[in-house]
Amino acid sequence: MTFAPDITERLARARADLRMGVPIVLDGGAVVLAAETLDAARLADLRALGGDAVLAVTSWRAQTLKAHAYDGDLARIILPPDVTLGWVRSIADPADDLRAPMKGPLRAVRDGSAELHRAAIALTKAARLLPAALVLQVDDAAGFAAQHNLTLLPVDAALDTGLSALNPIISARLPLEVSEAGRLHIFRPDDGAEEHYAIEIGQPDRSKPVLSRLHSACFTGDLLGSLKCDCGPQLRGALAQMGQEGAGVLLYLNQEGRGIGLANKMRAYSLQDQGFDTVEANHRLGFEDDERDFRIGAEILKRMGFDAVRLLTNNPAKVARMNACGVTVTERVPLKVGENTHNHTYLATKAAKSGHLL
Repeated sequence: MTFAPDITERLARARADLRMGVPIVLDGGAVVLAAETLDAARLADLRALGGDAVLAVTSWRAQTLKAHAYDGDLARIILPPDVTLGWVRSIADPADDLRAPMKGPLRAVRDGSAELHRAAIALTKAARLLPAALVLQVDDAAGFAAQHNLTLLPVDAALDTGLSALNPIISARLPLEVSEAGRLHIFRPDDGAEEHYAIEIGQPDRSKPVLSRLHSACFTGDLLGSLKCDCGPQLRGALAQMGQEGAGVLLYLNQEGRGIGLANKMRAYSLQDQGFDTVEANHRLGFEDDERDFRIGAEILKRMGFDAVRLLTNNPAKVARMNACGVTVTERVPLKVGENTHNHTYLATKAAKSGHLL
């Protein structure tokens, strides 16, 4: 019988567990708790197990904390004997860094493998949480998971960077202001993550490069009309241009905040109010400049029958990623809209640090 969840379903369960503060277990021999959703009771329970739990953070966060990232991409910070929930959160979350900058000296583990800790951070990122995790190594991972009814995952599965299959669910006619010949397609990934959408204008010829845009979801800009970014104007400008040409495909990818999620995006906004630019804020949170996966857009285009596009973008990285993923970009079509007094610095940072052609 096949009622038991497969590895993809167990990964989805693990992400949900971490978001709710429930520990998960890696079969390489570790109990993992997300720092963001940790509570005092589970911290005490973890300490009662004995052993040397550590707080794994990315090298970007370690750099801010002046902690040694001996493992290159991450640091395994040793917990103090009197560790508190407040201490864990202050290490994981930069919200109060400027108010209380001295958190150390912090000691980091230098020896041994960091593969379990790398997997733990990957899972917190996938759960759209702060990239920081408490990790305690245990001898009998399977037995511990069974005893406490916890999700058990293979380390390799947590580290797998392959793209989950995207399945077309439904499409329906959707008259729009820019074109009455609109159609909305819904794609759902096998891994239980967010759905993604394709807005098709007219009846694009599959044998020719289609005017296309990969647009990452921006709740604040697209829906609320935020002046901190140019996302809303780019969304509406791209659709308007497709409407004028009579054909096009806009991919609306649910990768809010360059792939870090809305809550972390708001954390980044708060850091920007403290004087950090967009990239610096992401780094202080422990994220890369851009955590999005543009393979999703390429896969949707191919599923819809397109293998060549005229790409509406100011970002050369999108062009390179599309070409690398088997979708030929025959033309980069500039989309320069939405600059205002509130986002001037934001746009300047995109040009200087992310290579956008503005």
